[in-house]
Amino acid sequence: MSGFASLQMTSSRATDDNVAGSPNSPRSAGFKGRRSSSMKSLKRRPSIDPGRLGSMSSLTPFDRQTKDEVKKGKFNVLFIGAGNINFGSDEGPWNHSARIEHRLQTRLRVVGIVDPATSRAEAVIEHKLNSFVAMAYSDCRLCKSLDEFVKGMDVKHTPHVVIIGSPAAFHGSDLPGADLELQILKHFPKAALFIEKPITTAPVQNALNLAHALEEQRVIASVGYMLRYLKVIQHMKNIIEQTGKPVIMTVARYVCSYAKIKSEVWWHKGKSCGPVVEQGTHLVDLCRYFGGAVLLDTVQATSTEHFEEAGYLEAMPIDEEKIPEEFRNPRTTTAIWKYENGGVASFTHALTLQGTKYDTFLEVYLDGWQLKVVDLYNEPTLYVRSPESDAEQKHTFTDDDPYYGEIGALIDAAESGAASIIANDSAIADEDEDENIAPQQTHEGILSSFRDACGTYALTWAIKEASERATKTAKFDHLADQVESKAKISQ
Repeated sequence: MSGFASLQMTSSRATDDNVAGSPNSPRSAGFKGRRSSSMKSLKRRPSIDPGRLGSMSSLTPFDRQTKDEVKKGKFNVLFIGAGNINFGSDEGPWNHSARIEHRLQTRLRVVGIVDPATSRAEAVIEHKLNSFVAMAYSDCRLCKSLDEFVKGMDVKHTPHVVIIGSPAAFHGSDLPGADLELQILKHFPKAALFIEKPITTAPVQNALNLAHALEEQRVIASVGYMLRYLKVIQHMKNIIEQTGKPVIMTVARYVCSYAKIKSEVWWHKGKSCGPVVEQGTHLVDLCRYFGGAVLLDTVQATSTEHFEEAGYLEAMPIDEEKIPEEFRNPRTTTAIWKYENGGVASFTHALTLQGTKYDTFLEVYLDGWQLKVVDLYNEPTLYVRSPESDAEQKHTFTDDDPYYGEIGALIDAAESGAASIIANDSAIADEDEDENIAPQQTHEGILSSFRDACGTYALTWAIKEASERATKTAKFDHLADQVESKAKISQ
């Protein structure tokens, strides 16, 4: 059984930012030779008209719901995890419940919140029952495990959608204890799934095994790579498709404001998997979204580590001495790789800012074209330089909420059922024919399938492992310098 299916955890809060455990090397568990990060990848990745993407200007009482919407009937939602990603915090804009409330309005019925940390779930339900969404939570049951929810469930409360915001160690694979999706589908085979990133902490091959099972059962599943749903990203995608030209290069940067991150788990890469896998994955995913399949054996990376002069952080929000040295987060990570089409990429993640605002940007280059999007988390803005002029054209979209867009796409797909499945005739043949990996299955409006997310997961682990190999050499040189310095002093 999955940990969240049956295990009664007694540790600290079971939230999205409390990830425990790390996998055996994903590359050694299912990757051999020159492999691409997308397995059965698409030549043309899913895109959507920016005009179809929803927005939610503020978390206020609902606008009037249309009669057609009301006629669709009640819509049952089950939340796995009562943490920040599902129910919000002061630390950021994430709050899936708020987006679902505004999307479904009077149709919404939250049938349960599953979380071993009952105090957190109780605080959530108390807040909801004293707000304008109280009706949606009137029948909500608080359960410590999925098994408990199933045993006491009335059939009329069968969930249409399950939102998985539990620690990544409990889901995203076919391994016992990390197979929450499979446990859910045993009880609710028709439920649509929303799965937060990182998709798992298990080896990549085990994540791929789950992808195959989801596709075999024709499960509607979406992964929380919300930046794909930004209107500027979709406009950028449309421009590139209209040119008909291949992407030659991508350049991405993710600079984090570290001083407010007070979770010791986050700073422990043995539990969080490190900042590239846990956080920088969003920009790595956008690189793949535009650049396509990655040749994993071309990945090279290096990092600034805690023991180096440049790695000292004066505003460290936790006592890092409590974390074993080998599990302390790198301060910066820089990586390069090659795409299957011959294009190249560079990516940098850094823990250097001390305020609250992150610095993010992505550049995509084609023959004659430069497309640059900046400030993805705050005021996303696209600058386009074309063959016609050296002057950049500026594109902005107001009132954009990518979290709302991804939730809306999932609900639309769930209500359409199998009719939302898009056939992908353009899938590229996998190099290892004996692995019997099914063609990638996508659903209309959903921009990140589980199999596609496996490609991003594989790439982030390749970056992490490449930087750690370089770190071993750097640390050896660092220690050698210390020994030499002490020897000179003693003389």
